[in-house]
Amino acid sequence: MIKKIDYKWVIAALCFIMVFTCLGFCSSTRSLFVKPITEALSMERSVYSFTDSFRFIAVAIVNMFFGTLVSKFGLRKLIAAGFISLTLSMTIYATANVFWHFYIAGTLLGIGFSWTTTTMVGCVVNRWCKENKGTIMGAILAANGLGGAVATLLVTKIINDPSNAFAYRKGYWMIAAVIACVGTVVVLFFREAPKSTSATPAKTSDAPKKKRRGNSWVGIEYSKAVKMPHFYMAAICIMITGAILQGITGASAAHLEDVGIDKAYVGLVMSVHSIFLAVFKFATGIIYDKFGLKTTVNICSITAVCVMLVLAFVNPTPTGRIMAMVYGVFSALALPLETIMLPIYAGDLFGDISFDRVLGVFVSVNSVGYALGSVIINGCFDIFGSYKGVFIAAACVMLALTIVLQYVMLASKRIRQQIEAA
Repeated sequence: MIKKIDYKWVIAALCFIMVFTCLGFCSSTRSLFVKPITEALSMERSVYSFTDSFRFIAVAIVNMFFGTLVSKFGLRKLIAAGFISLTLSMTIYATANVFWHFYIAGTLLGIGFSWTTTTMVGCVVNRWCKENKGTIMGAILAANGLGGAVATLLVTKIINDPSNAFAYRKGYWMIAAVIACVGTVVVLFFREAPKSTSATPAKTSDAPKKKRRGNSWVGIEYSKAVKMPHFYMAAICIMITGAILQGITGASAAHLEDVGIDKAYVGLVMSVHSIFLAVFKFATGIIYDKFGLKTTVNICSITAVCVMLVLAFVNPTPTGRIMAMVYGVFSALALPLETIMLPIYAGDLFGDISFDRVLGVFVSVNSVGYALGSVIINGCFDIFGSYKGVFIAAACVMLALTIVLQYVMLASKRIRQQIEAA
């Protein structure tokens, strides 16, 4: 007799497909469209970059009310609304002619991501998977890199048409069709919660006490956390890190083309980047589990400094092309600082008691950083005609943030030791 498959694995597969498609096709390909759109419509890059600002502001606002929306409407309806928002966004990108059309598309993109990607996946995994949550979450989120690798190759092939300045629109129509089809499948097979549990998670106070393992600790109350200087220092570091990494990642493809590297090779670099993004998401989790927060932060941060400098000095020579590929590979090791490191920061620095509220703050300030980063980076390009100077400046700022985070982690460690000793 064939054993019945636990439906949680179906849910996990649906989440994998959702992240693969939504982040892979709608987010990982964003930098490929910057130059074609701005040149076809004679639009300054700084003006176009406000599209990302609207996107990230929408993410920040929607995530503030995520818990309330889940309680009122349920996961399935929000996921459906997310796919609809993403499909509409891609459709508007494909037909937009003036700057404010792109701003509407960016807002819808942010709403769609809020209900189909990291936050939603975290909620779904927490509800369906009571064991090995970290492993399952890592596997699902790795789909972002894999999806980006596939999407980048497809989009590059479609929009790389010298005879048609508006070939990028075909790329957006293709993405819209993929999102609509995948969304239909995900919503059709999705279930709110296992039959043995209610849709609403049990309160922490009702759960049996268990011995804490690994880096988990009881933590401090949120009302006390917000009175501590290192809470705000951590939040500011997260916001600036998000601004730097998001801004440079978004401009990287355009910069490589600006310095004379051909589009096909740029597409290959972006595809390799996406593949290694999946690899390094797993690696970051392993490093954290084995060596702790400080080692993980330092590895990712120093890597970020190095790849920014490498990208700044890329050129069309054979050595420069190697440098471009080095950036594509190792920039993926820096990006966990703006994604999976957020819940790690919240849990390791402030513990379980205030985890949800601290994570909400960190996600919000990170999104604000996203909104500012693209505008600042592209604004510098419009002023100086090159990204090189701002990339070097960003590397210096990133190094300073790494130093500040040493104090943040030390302050948290001292408080944790006092609480655990008591």
